[in-house]
This record gives sequence, structure tokens and C-alpha cells, in this order.
Amino acid sequence: MTKTVAIHTLGCKLNFSESSSLSRSLEAEGFGKKDFDEDADIYVINTCSVTENADKECRYLVRGIQRRAPEAMVVITGCYAQLKPEEIANIEGVDLVLGAAEKFNLASHLKDLTKSQADGGGAKICSCDIEEVEGFNSSFSLNDRTRAFLKVQDGCDYNCSFCTIPLARGHSRSDSIEGVLANMRELAAGAIKEIVLTGINLGDFGKGNNGGRHESSFLALIQAMDKESGIDRIRISSIEPNLLTDDIISFVAGSEKFMPHFHIPLQSGSDKILGAMRRRYKRELYADRVRVIKELMPHCCIGADVIVGFPGETDEDFKETFNFLHELPVSYLHVFTYSERAETLAAEMKPVVPVQKRNERNKMLRNLSYQKMQYFIAEHSGTVRKVLFEKAQKDTMMEGFTDNYIKIVAPYRAEWANNLVDWRI
Repeated sequence: MTKTVAIHTLGCKLNFSESSSLSRSLEAEGFGKKDFDEDADIYVINTCSVTENADKECRYLVRGIQRRAPEAMVVITGCYAQLKPEEIANIEGVDLVLGAAEKFNLASHLKDLTKSQADGGGAKICSCDIEEVEGFNSSFSLNDRTRAFLKVQDGCDYNCSFCTIPLARGHSRSDSIEGVLANMRELAAGAIKEIVLTGINLGDFGKGNNGGRHESSFLALIQAMDKESGIDRIRISSIEPNLLTDDIISFVAGSEKFMPHFHIPLQSGSDKILGAMRRRYKRELYADRVRVIKELMPHCCIGADVIVGFPGETDEDFKETFNFLHELPVSYLHVFTYSERAETLAAEMKPVVPVQKRNERNKMLRNLSYQKMQYFIAEHSGTVRKVLFEKAQKDTMMEGFTDNYIKIVAPYRAEWANNLVDWRI
């Protein structure tokens, strides 16, 4: 009898690309595919651990499975599984915990998995020290939507004081350019129209398992991808400001394939806080990157990540961040409320910002983000831009994005699905 598997993904675009690849590998090994809200023999949760909420959501999902399908087997993998395998193994209902080195061996583990492994003795743990994790596992999302997330880089050699990702993902390493192009051709054959490049530190592309030396560069990658036919659009997901060079910006500005859209993590507009975070730039460099982009592409959409409530962030520091972002021509913000993560330098820093104050600052920046996006849309009112509409139909409506990331909602029309449509904003 065919065993069925349902996979749920928490966290970033990179996790979604990996979950999609895991799902395809399981189907190739003879497992049946189920949606996560359906009855399945095995439930797999691919976890994130950027914030405490991600950890809580994992535990919440396991409890839900326990209530709905107590006989089903539960497997936890991803960043949370690498960071805290023993903690997860003690969650009632979990049968198997797979760390970073074993994630892509999921199929072989599931073939031998039985519910009795967890009875009375806790879950089985298959993990290792993150220093032992090597090699690059290619992955991409396919047949899930019009846009595909394509993983080209993994891990990070930076040591930001608030971040657990190097502990969960290991050192920076990349696919080869030839490997990326091969995946790009496969996605084109699957009728995908847009690729979103994903990685943990995307601008650090080019490092192999060679002691941290660059064999290639992100600029060389996008130049090679630009020459490939079959994919109409390529979008860069998130790139560190210190790695976003003038050459990269200029190349995107002159490309028809690469979209006028950058997402550039800021984290704070205060140089004092950036220093405490161990970020590799100051606010002046960030402002300069935005200036260059807007000079070459006035229509470009720019997103920013911001963390509020970092230890030591005073009202004056936050005001500095707010005013900096208010004046910058960025289009939207992803706002994160700082949460203490074990084994990070920031977890020991003082003074601690009260949670209520963190939440207040989060709300202020989310309001600013809304206003900025409305202003960005208004700037383009009356202009015609190409929209790629998603395949999915939802309540007789459909959604799509312009090249510069303005979200469009329209009544469903079958002929628009997965096609580029001229649209007056």
C-alpha cells in the first residue's frame, strides 16, 4: 500500500523551494502526495527558526496533527530541527527529527519509519554538528504557482549578532552557474514564466566547498541567466547592501529579463544599532545604494527588512530609523519584532527593550510601510505595465504583479492565467 505524505513549510522562499523539491523526490520514490489539511500517513514540517513565533508555530502544528490524526507519523526538519533537535524530539507526537545534513535524505528515512520508534522513548534524531554540513543541494518550486523560487545559494559566513541562520544552515556555498542554468531550463519546460532567485546570502553567490573562496560571482550568474531563453522574468529576492554593487544595479537596469525590483535588508537606520548588530555597512552606504537604483530606474520597487526593539535601541535610535526610512524612496518594509534567540551574542545584550515598546515600534513602521506602498502605486497611476497573473483562481478573482512589484487584483479570466498582460495602473 502506498504511503501518503503531506508537507508544510514555515519561513522563507528558500524553504518553499526546498519543500517543493522534497515533495517531488518523495513522489519519484513512490509516496503519494497529500495536502497538509488532508489525512496522510506521514506529515513533514519544514521549519524556520528566525523568530520565536516560528518555533511556536511548529509546536502548534504538531498538536493539531495529534488531534486530527494521532496514528500518523510526524517528521520535523529545517532550521529549528538543526538548532534544537532534542527540544523537538520531546514534543509529543514527533517521530523523527532530521537536521540539515539529512533533510535531502528524507525519502530513505521515511521508508524505514514506524510509529513505534517514538513510543515511550521520544523521537529518533538524525543530526550532526553544522560544521560537518557540506555540499549544495539544488532545489526549486515547480507546479505550485506561476512563479518559481530557485535556490542558488545556501548558508552564510556573516555573524550578525541577532541571527541563528549560520548555526542552522552552515557556511556559505553555492550551485554552479551551469547547475543554475540547467534548473532554469527545466523550469522553462514546465511553463514557468518568472523565477525568483533565492538564497541565505544571495550576493555571496560563487562559493563552493573550497574553504570560502569564490569560484564565480553573483554578477556572472545573472549575466549568464540573462542570455537564456524560455523564462520571461527573473526577480532577485534579497541581497545585502554591501554586496549590491554598481555593476549589478547597472546590469539589472539594462536587462529586459531582470525585474526592476530589489529587496535590500536594512535592519536599522541607526549606525549605533547597526554596529551592535554586527552588520557590514552603515546607513550612508544603504542610502547610496537606493540613490543609484533610483537614478537608473526611477520606477524600481525597493523593499527593506527592519528589526525593531533590538537590545539597546532607545527612543532616539528608533526615531532615527523611522526618519531615515521616511525620507528614503523605498516602497515597502518587512518589519520584524526582535526576539531573543539562544546562542546569539544579542541574547546577552542590555538593556532589553520592553516587549510592549517593541510592538508599538513595529506598528509604527508597518503603518509607514503601508503609506509608502500607497505612494509608490500612486506614482504609477495611469501608466501601463505588464502584469503576470497567477494560475490560481480565488473566489472568482485572480492576482498578479507588475514588473515593479505592484500587486494587481482582477476578475478571473482564464486567458490571463500565467500570461503577461498590459495593465493600466
